[in-house]
Amino acid sequence: MRRYFLRRLILAIPTLFGVTVLIFFVMRILPGDPLSVIVSEDAGTYVLTDEELAAVRADLGLDKALYLQYADWMIAIGKGDLGHSFWNEKPVSHLIKRRGPISAQIALMSVMISWLVGLPVGILGAVKRNTWWDHISRFFVTLFMAIPAFWVGLMAVLITVIVWTYRPPLSIYYLWTDPWQNLQLTIGPAIVMGLGLGAAIARMARSSILETYREDYVRTARAKGLEEGPIIWRHVIRNALLPVITISALQMASLLGGSVAVERAFAVPGLGLSLVQAITERDWMIIQNLVLIFGVTFVTINLIVDLIYGWIDPRIRYG
Repeated sequence: MRRYFLRRLILAIPTLFGVTVLIFFVMRILPGDPLSVIVSEDAGTYVLTDEELAAVRADLGLDKALYLQYADWMIAIGKGDLGHSFWNEKPVSHLIKRRGPISAQIALMSVMISWLVGLPVGILGAVKRNTWWDHISRFFVTLFMAIPAFWVGLMAVLITVIVWTYRPPLSIYYLWTDPWQNLQLTIGPAIVMGLGLGAAIARMARSSILETYREDYVRTARAKGLEEGPIIWRHVIRNALLPVITISALQMASLLGGSVAVERAFAVPGLGLSLVQAITERDWMIIQNLVLIFGVTFVTINLIVDLIYGWIDPRIRYG
């Protein structure tokens, strides 16, 4: 198992390097100079002269060659320095420490909801195939997979405001400081994203279980006289979980990207909303570091999933 872990870890290193290169150079290719936005007349700020603008560029290191800027960024990250915002000069690390726990909590709650809802629905749909339960569950699974999460979020916000005149808190409340306010802040986005992810899990679980049902070892277990319950839990579900874990890992990417739109819809002060604001303001430093965090998170999740693969199916780590 240790050798398998080291192999997967070594493969993750060039992936992370590629992520950093892609993020850095895409930010430089995109149109829109952050300094031009900051000092423009449209922004309502003082217009700098060419000499003053050149001095600001030199102070921020934007006058260097691209490869030197990339090297400086990597060295700073290695030291734990994520830079400062171009607009308010606040450390990016402060923004992440303040808003990161909210986004992380929403993501974890979404995953928990998706498994608590999706896996039982998928199992029951496979066990009770072609019954009324199976037809109803497949309808709602298709519905939640087809509707974008941010649209469901917008509708949920409109309904709660118009029908019940309820508005969730807009300030940051942590679970360890004010659990009730924190729950009101995070439960809406978590349910919206969790149902979308749960629909994908339910669909894959149903298909995988039905396919596993037709395997020879399941028929052998029935021929030996085993009851249906032990057959499902011991032989079917464990072997059917691999594709479910795969789809869960792939859906985590949409969960990271969807958090941006869903946090915007619910006005949740998380990293997703911060990324939207940074894109609007052309704040390179915040954008590239937040996208880097999302990329590192996705690579880490895939590494963890690979390890779970090896634990569930030993043939993978010895193959």
